[in-house]
Amino acid sequence: MARSEPVPSTVLVTGGAGFIGSHACVDLLDHGYEVIVVDDYSNSTPQVLTRVERIAGRFVGAVYELDIRDRRALSAVFDRHAVDAVVHFAAHKSVSGSTRTPVEYYDTNVGGTTALLRTMQEHGVHRLVFSSSCSVYGDADDGPLDESTPVRPTNPYAASKWLCEQILADVCRRRPEYTVMCLRYFNPTGAHPSGLLGEDPRGEPDNLMPYIAQVAVGRRERLRVFGHDYPTPDGTAIRDYIHVMDTVQAHRVALDHLADAPGMHVYNLGLGRGSSVLDVVAAFSATCGRAVPYEFAPRRPGDVAELVADAGAVARAWGWRPALDLADMCQDAWRFQRLNPDGYAGSARGPKTKDD
Repeated sequence: MARSEPVPSTVLVTGGAGFIGSHACVDLLDHGYEVIVVDDYSNSTPQVLTRVERIAGRFVGAVYELDIRDRRALSAVFDRHAVDAVVHFAAHKSVSGSTRTPVEYYDTNVGGTTALLRTMQEHGVHRLVFSSSCSVYGDADDGPLDESTPVRPTNPYAASKWLCEQILADVCRRRPEYTVMCLRYFNPTGAHPSGLLGEDPRGEPDNLMPYIAQVAVGRRERLRVFGHDYPTPDGTAIRDYIHVMDTVQAHRVALDHLADAPGMHVYNLGLGRGSSVLDVVAAFSATCGRAVPYEFAPRRPGDVAELVADAGAVARAWGWRPALDLADMCQDAWRFQRLNPDGYAGSARGPKTKDD
């Protein structure tokens, strides 16, 4: 039976200055939500939120620089704002990085989630949309993976996300007032169609699309393709890419469905179509009108050959499907990179807001 709670109106977004978090803030502001952001800027910059406000034509309700594990600072945010629900993006997210610093990943990703849960509990907030990952499936069997596929994480990042899922599921079993929407998305990429927001990681990108874009714009000499001996048609890893705008729309739709039923609900987000690394290189080359040079490098620890979604459950539950394809992802990512050849660092302050 559906519950009678209203759709949330004030949403706390953890990691709201990050790649997916910033796009989520735009989408939420565009749809009338009041947005509160917390971020420690460990892989982002405050300039991003200026751009969020420019795109949305509205100001973010409040922004706090803090580490999600700092319960005192986080509690002060909940004291100041009547938060209805939380969208939890804040986490370290590099597969290869997690193999180098596993303790840091568990501390931030798992410790940050438990700190958030304790703070929510203390303030009577029981509704959460959790950013999980297809990486929890690990080295799964062939074929599109649905939510019943056995979980086999192959690296500390994936294991940290799986641990968070288990914690959230257990809390929901023991505390019936909780509702958690857990979204296992596959490979979000692309950029906001305005070209003002996109993926601008610090250092050498871990994700494929920003790496290709930086090569195409001249920031890097060539792409390193990690592994060309996988059991795939061209020997490179296959992933299911989903546009970041579709990804964040699904988070907003999840907020709309928090009142449907209590408990933990797990959904895959993806197109259901796999693209190899060389497929993406070819698609991006066609978009930017030039060949993207690349070289092969050894496989990275923790990577697997193929991850492709069966996303039928979310379509059946909500009637929601992604609207954008790989060509759209390449076009938007290239537009962002062309307009921001040096990333967000190219502007000390970022674009002006409407009141500047």
